[in-house]
Amino acid sequence: MTSAAKKLNLVSPDDYLAGELVSPVKHEYLGGVVYAMAGARNAHNIIATNILGALHGRLRGQSCRPFNSDTKIRIRFPTHVRFYYPDASVVCRPNAQGDSYQDEPVAIFEVLSRATRRIDEGEKKDAYLSIPSLGTYVMVEQETAAVVAFRRTENGFVRGIHEGLSAILPFSDIGIELPLAEVYDGVEFSPESGDEG
Repeated sequence: MTSAAKKLNLVSPDDYLAGELVSPVKHEYLGGVVYAMAGARNAHNIIATNILGALHGRLRGQSCRPFNSDTKIRIRFPTHVRFYYPDASVVCRPNAQGDSYQDEPVAIFEVLSRATRRIDEGEKKDAYLSIPSLGTYVMVEQETAAVVAFRRTENGFVRGIHEGLSAILPFSDIGIELPLAEVYDGVEFSPESGDEG
């Protein structure tokens, strides 16, 4: 008797990394399974660019550097490896410049959308919080000026909410602050979403 379930043809991490260097579409990798990434709206890209620009200006000349959404984060679990493309990250101990991924981010940013919210708040959050070097994981709303930050403490990660354009997001481990006014610069909120000031 044959099984109705098909055997998955898993992709090795090396084959995945080689394929990503030539692929016109980005893919994330979960233990041998490759998933194509969806495109993003203009508001998402404005926010991600604002974050990267603000980080770059504050970290210029320091050992910690920001990386954009073309840089994957590798997460090693005992049973498998994952690669995700966050919208932005900060790394203080970078991999070799010839690599296409980073292993030791200290901060990771994901801009939330309706399509990605469930994964960013669940699967990715759980995976990111398992990275020993990570100090802060930030989920950035698109529809309103608000971010949720998970910060590492002596007792594990603690969730904090920062709301309104006057709010400031501190990163004590890398010695910078990120004003939400800069994160949301140029973003047009719809009247019902409420762009708190």
